Amino acid sequence: MNGILAGTISEEIGKGYTFEYDKDYFDNPSRPAISLTMPKKQQVYKSQHLFPFFANMLSEGSNRAVQAQYHRVDIQDDFGILLSTASVDAPGAITVIRDDND
Repeated sequence: MNGILAGTISEEIGKGYTFEYDKDYFDNPSRPAISLTMPKKQQVYKSQHLFPFFANMLSEGSNRAVQAQYHRVDIQDDFGILLSTASVDAPGAITVIRDDND
């Protein structure tokens, strides 16, 4: 959020998605929650579908098709498109950056 690591979102094929706030971000009371639907809590958020907050960052229609083709990602792969596009072309204060160490 605004260039500061707020947390980690992950996809486990067949199990869904998780999001967890980074400890340093969580411990700083001046740092806000990334979304009203994911308040700052010491918990792992879990969902079978991409969290609406992140899904709303995705393009639709012809823009999505162009992004999928350009990044060589399946057009139905929400998480793949999110990782491919939200590091440079994201609306608002949140960017999503791939952790190549995993």
